[in-house]
Amino acid sequence: MPSTKCKSSAVAALLLSAATPALAQSDICGGFGNGGVWIGGDEASSDITTADSYREQMALVLGGNDYVSLFTLTAPTDIRVEAEGRGSGDPIIDLLDGSGGIILSDDDSGGNAASRAETTLEAGTYCMSMRSYDGGPMTAFVRIGRQEQEALTDGVSTGGGSPEGGCETATPFGNLGSSQSASVNETPYWSFTLDAPTSVTITAENESADPVLTLYGPGEAYLAENDDFDGLNSRIDMTEPLDPGTYCLAVTALSDDSAPITVSIGEYDAEEVLLSLYARGEAAPPLDGSIPVTDLGVLQSRLRQDVQGSEDVTWFSLDFNDPGLLVVEAIANGNSDPWLVIYDDLGRQIGQNDDYGDGLDSLVMARVQAGTYIIGVRQFDGGQGFIRLLAERYIRAE
Repeated sequence: MPSTKCKSSAVAALLLSAATPALAQSDICGGFGNGGVWIGGDEASSDITTADSYREQMALVLGGNDYVSLFTLTAPTDIRVEAEGRGSGDPIIDLLDGSGGIILSDDDSGGNAASRAETTLEAGTYCMSMRSYDGGPMTAFVRIGRQEQEALTDGVSTGGGSPEGGCETATPFGNLGSSQSASVNETPYWSFTLDAPTSVTITAENESADPVLTLYGPGEAYLAENDDFDGLNSRIDMTEPLDPGTYCLAVTALSDDSAPITVSIGEYDAEEVLLSLYARGEAAPPLDGSIPVTDLGVLQSRLRQDVQGSEDVTWFSLDFNDPGLLVVEAIANGNSDPWLVIYDDLGRQIGQNDDYGDGLDSLVMARVQAGTYIIGVRQFDGGQGFIRLLAERYIRAE
């Protein structure tokens, strides 16, 4: 991973861009980007399609929160998004469209714990969200640019690439909605054909292999890549319908080329994607009864709730009657590894944490206004485990 070098003018540009949050706008990326920072310092300078160079920011992540960079495109553009932590920082990035849907996620494709992804996007407004892998504080550089502009990271060589003979030489996958299992040594490429415009979802599962997916279109045109969407498993969501034609999928493994990887290709299901976001805690569920949310009532001073945690988030809500400090802990006493997130009733994340202090327990502290808050807790490492949830309310002394 290259060291980060900045001239004084570049540092000044970084500080200027970091000082211009998009506070006056609403519903950027479905509300997820509200309060984010324009990567170029303001909206006009954040058009990557026409930018004379890449745009870059120095970002500080605290308390398990996300740092969100905003950018626009005025025409279809081949872009690259990257994040490189300083010191031992390990960033994870998500790229979101204007409605808040996740286009791609990445953890280590930049090399040495840095994140990197390349894709082609239509004109519109987008958000790149960055967070720390372990939920701890982190300083990092984020960069967004066109693919022909200078990269921040070295990237990793994962093999892949389109087959020399074209997509037609890859192993036929079969019908959409099915799954196939094979190691990278056995089947490094799959092909599938679309007879009509279709949005697709592609997954690769086996954390022991740590799979990476790369999708190519007709003519071996690069379309998308993903590593570490859900744990070490990978997923590509092509939300815009793909044109009819033959596509090929390169499957590589960062850990074990001989481990079987289950690949699934099916039609994109927006409802399934949303339910998956709720299950992982990456979006707040609605309070309309469609998703189970246990109402804990008004938080007067202190309450305790025991949870049988699993890999899917268990949701709770509580009411805060006056402005004050909300403190929530997920305590497992070393018997499991809880993960914790809190949203307000509009779905804005106000805190997220894993592994507070020297142990595996989680803690979020946030100054809040009167309102309803949604708390999610799950097992970070999957499986089952007992978790004790503690919520406390503090008010300003008079």
